[in-house]
Amino acid sequence: MDADLDTLCTVIYCTADDLLPEARANARRRITDAEVVTLCVAQAIMGIPSDRRFLAVARKRLGHLFPDLPRQAGYFKRRRRLADTIEWLLGVFAAQSPGANDDLLLIDSTPVECGRSRETAKRSALSEVAGYGYCAAHSRWFWGLRLHALCAPDGTPRALTLASPSRDERDVGLELLRRCTRRGGELLLCDKGYAGRWFAEAVEEIGATVVRPVRKDEPGRGPHLAPIRQRIESIFWTCKDLLTLERHGARTMAGLRERVLARFLCLAACISLNHRLGRPSRALVDYCA
Repeated sequence: MDADLDTLCTVIYCTADDLLPEARANARRRITDAEVVTLCVAQAIMGIPSDRRFLAVARKRLGHLFPDLPRQAGYFKRRRRLADTIEWLLGVFAAQSPGANDDLLLIDSTPVECGRSRETAKRSALSEVAGYGYCAAHSRWFWGLRLHALCAPDGTPRALTLASPSRDERDVGLELLRRCTRRGGELLLCDKGYAGRWFAEAVEEIGATVVRPVRKDEPGRGPHLAPIRQRIESIFWTCKDLLTLERHGARTMAGLRERVLARFLCLAACISLNHRLGRPSRALVDYCA
């Protein structure tokens, strides 16, 4: 079995078609829910944020797999209704990877910019949930949300959420840790932004242990964690580079949620398929080339 776009689409469709309940008969629906989910993953791996442009390209590149593609409005509405299904399938594919049982968890957050002008911040439908935040990694301010992710070292997403930049990332991290399926005794690897005695004690009560670099005002040198911590940055870069996370094109919170979930479903499915094929976990280039 080759690692290509056709193989990825086939795996997504077969898994979704087997697990999703049969929808009620509707003469106006030309494609199934499993096909819509597969198209969402194909759009993410092909790196085409625009629905109109993606459907035009899909007619040429995926016509042999989807002889009857929906129109833009129909595709948009079906994707919106299937947001919870996409999130559930994300958990299904993540559970199929060895990273689902890894005792080492990586946690961090990254900006998801939603606008740049002042007029956008005032008039956008996202203004109620989005806000201004500072990204130390890029030394810049942004307007939008922060994506908090809890991942295994191989890139398998274990839990993720979108939150306002004004929220303390330690509070969000505790929520993610409680949502994550665990066996107990995990190591939570994070950066200095998660420092704090109360956070370490709260994580210990949940059954995990915080491991982070030592701050300048703390004694000792601490363990050298940079090579492992760099993996979470690499995971975010995969989502931003190949899966166009920063060019999501969403204008509402519901739209942003479904687009982020589709990209992480694509990531989880690729990692799961790569493990079956004996390939590096985040070798995604062959699926979009």
